[in-house]
Amino acid sequence: MQEATTWRELLGSIIQDPQERRRLANELGINPVTLTRWVNNESSPRSQSIQRLLNALPQHRKALLDQLLDEFGGLITETEGSLTEDLLNKIPSEFYIRVLRTLATIPHVLRFSSLCDLILQQALEQLDPNRVGIAVTVVRCMPPSANMKIRSLRESVGRGTPPWESNLDQQAILLGAESLAGNAVSLGRLVANQDLMEEQSLSPGYHGQWEESAAAAPIMLEGRVAGCLLVSSSQPNYFQQSRQTLIESYADLIALAFETIEFYDTRQIELGLVPFQDVQKLYLSSFRQRLSETMIQATKNQRPLTIFEAEQIVWQQFEAELLGLPQMKESKQEIPREHVKRSHP
Repeated sequence: MQEATTWRELLGSIIQDPQERRRLANELGINPVTLTRWVNNESSPRSQSIQRLLNALPQHRKALLDQLLDEFGGLITETEGSLTEDLLNKIPSEFYIRVLRTLATIPHVLRFSSLCDLILQQALEQLDPNRVGIAVTVVRCMPPSANMKIRSLRESVGRGTPPWESNLDQQAILLGAESLAGNAVSLGRLVANQDLMEEQSLSPGYHGQWEESAAAAPIMLEGRVAGCLLVSSSQPNYFQQSRQTLIESYADLIALAFETIEFYDTRQIELGLVPFQDVQKLYLSSFRQRLSETMIQATKNQRPLTIFEAEQIVWQQFEAELLGLPQMKESKQEIPREHVKRSHP
């Protein structure tokens, strides 16, 4: 087959496959007809669509970039290196508008889940344009204990690229002072570990399945903290300064999803040591049963609870039990991920 001489010809050959055409349209957030119009030179993509097209076709990235520069030199940076750097450092202005529009129109009860899903999907696109494998999770502070201290964190909404699943909301664990997330929240600044496999490293955090490096940035408002944005990669040394800057920007954006009362004074943060995931699973396996029993008992007491209120009670029960356990020595096996999964908002 003759080699394509323009990006439109190359795109035309790619979208001859109907499945690939649908995938591209979905990743670019456009109608499949728009792709055909680009190929036929009936319209041209905007700058943001050009960037997304390059991200969606990593195997054709070099050829596409060279050909796109011939036609759109003024819309994109002149070299692939600087284009990649620009993508890593800046959240597109169009996306800020989309987030603010969602915030203005979404029902309050859906605000947290909708904004987190929207923002995490965009973060995946920018942080992993070549789909080497990352997981991005919103980690929330557990409500204060009886002494008004924050004793643990809870994994919340999560999204990933292979080898992680796309939706990481099915298993939740608690995180404590031993975790990378716990360090970021306690210190109030971004913390990174570039090689989680290095057992002698002084950097915080621990290695989980597929996880080679990780970074966590606190989610803050007016100097108060609500949790952190935790990002894990299947590649070592993935979180260099440009990506750290972008993670901090997304953590700032995620703050819009939280209620003001969910931000706590940093002096309230006194995280305990939480057992690793394999130990937690023994307790968390009864989550659904406990949730049902809690709601039934509340109804019998004529004080019915919403599902969210009941979940909070059950999580606090687990927190009290897990923090009271003696700590197990870390084994050589791959122990709990601190990054990817949760079950409940």
